[in-house]
Amino acid sequence: MVLVGVTHDDNPAAAERLADKIYDLRIFGPEHAPAGSAETTAREVSASDLGLPVLVVSQFTLYADTRKGRRPTWDAAAPGPIAEPLVAHVVARLRERGAEVSTGVFGADMQVSLTNDGPITIQLEV
Repeated sequence: MVLVGVTHDDNPAAAERLADKIYDLRIFGPEHAPAGSAETTAREVSASDLGLPVLVVSQFTLYADTRKGRRPTWDAAAPGPIAEPLVAHVVARLRERGAEVSTGVFGADMQVSLTNDGPITIQLEV
C-alpha cells in the first residue's frame, strides 16, 4: 500500500521519480519471491523484482502541520485540482512499468485497512 501526498511544488517529473522509487525499492525479503526464481537468493528484493501489485491511495493528511496548537493545518497539501492529476501520474507510471495497480477514489471518505508484515513504514521524498 502506498499513501501518496502531494504538495504545492510537486510536478509530473517528481511523480515519475516517486513511482520508480516505489516500484524499485528493495524492501521485501527473499521469502516473498516465487519458489525457484533467482530472487530467492537475493537478500532484499523490490516489488518490481517480484511483480507485486500496488495499492495507491491519495492522502493529503500526510502534509498535516501539527507544530502549533491542537488543530492540524493542511496548508502544505496541494489542492485537489493540482494533486489529483499527479496521483494519477504516479499510477500511470507504475502501470507503464508493468505493475498491477489498484486505486482508491480521489477525495472520497474511504475506509482502508493496512496490516504491516513486520515493523516497517517508509516515507519517500523525491
